[in-house]
Amino acid sequence: MRGLTEEAAGVAIGAAARVLHLPTVRASADELAAAAVRDRVTHRAYLAELLSAEVDDREARRRERLIAEARFPRVKRLAEFDLGATPSIGPAVLGTLAQGAWIAAGEPVVLLGDSGTGKTHLLIGLGMAACERGLRVRYATAAALVNELVEAEDERGLSKVVGRYGRLDLLCLDELGYLHLDRRGAELLFQVLTERDERASIAVASNAPFSEWGQTFTDPRLAAAVVDRLTFRAHILETGTASYRLRTSQGKRKEGPPAA
Repeated sequence: MRGLTEEAAGVAIGAAARVLHLPTVRASADELAAAAVRDRVTHRAYLAELLSAEVDDREARRRERLIAEARFPRVKRLAEFDLGATPSIGPAVLGTLAQGAWIAAGEPVVLLGDSGTGKTHLLIGLGMAACERGLRVRYATAAALVNELVEAEDERGLSKVVGRYGRLDLLCLDELGYLHLDRRGAELLFQVLTERDERASIAVASNAPFSEWGQTFTDPRLAAAVVDRLTFRAHILETGTASYRLRTSQGKRKEGPPAA
């Protein structure tokens, strides 16, 4: 090792980093080495900084991968939610939910409110926060999930799909109550809920109060069982009836077009 030139040492580091799958070490070794010489940093401190950079980048890539795998329709974060438009939900509530203890405990979150009141924003925000904590999340609308389950059953792969949804740390189910489900679809969705019951968390957004869920599931007993599973130890947040999107659009119209 004493006979290695600086150039040869750089080549050796790059080759070893490729074998060990350390892309950040390969990319940052020269720059950090130059900084270490300039700042008179010890060899051990240089190595610690280089490995820390690899760990940080690896965690960032993992978070990005988890967010991509969650299939959110758009990026929404809890910090961007307009609490002033929904006074019934305080910052302390969102702060507590963002920490994710409810996910570790297998507790549900239910978001209830009319269209345009921020349910989907909160649902995605909770899912994004979970991804950033290194958890496996999947977002789906109720209709899309039911369609996926129906196709899986037709292709004799239902147990595999239900098992995959059961292994998620968090399932974010949106638009429950927007469409009526036939008996087959409702029973398939119930299988996923049962697979996760009291073991893994689910966050649900619905525009219908619990008393109207019977219209979605058609079978009153099935509706009652779904409500029972989703409300036991649940965090229930009501976003109200005043549409934030509508108020924003009206405000923009009142302001008029921008000056030329």
